[in-house]
Amino acid sequence: MSVALLPEGDWIRGISIKQPWTTAILTGSKTIENRPQPWSWRGWLLLHAGRQVDRPALRAPMVARAIRSRELTTGAVIGVARLTGCHQDPDGAPPCTEFAQPGAWHLELVDVHALALPIPARGQLVPWRPTEDLVDQVLQQLPHLRP
Repeated sequence: MSVALLPEGDWIRGISIKQPWTTAILTGSKTIENRPQPWSWRGWLLLHAGRQVDRPALRAPMVARAIRSRELTTGAVIGVARLTGCHQDPDGAPPCTEFAQPGAWHLELVDVHALALPIPARGQLVPWRPTEDLVDQVLQQLPHLRP
């Protein structure tokens, strides 16, 4: 399927996340991504595993449970998810999930799909626009994906 066959518009972005956090999202254990600023954009996101690994996170029991026996691919798009909201936990309230960082903005991720084959790519911490070629490669693996 070609991107040209999909409706015109701004329907997909990419987000780079350090490992093991990207894999924790793919397993369904981590349903939010912590960011220092709110995001107004909503829609599909390519989940890009950044080149860096957050080594101290590997020792956290909740992370170990989430990524058990999984390969931690870096420098590649390894899945997609839909960003449906962005919130901060109210002061004094319990965190929305065990993965929520106090004071951070929490990107709410649903409809997570792992790619069978990682697609090498460069990413950014802010929402970035993927190339048509990259989106075509993702759609080859996830032909049901629609804006």
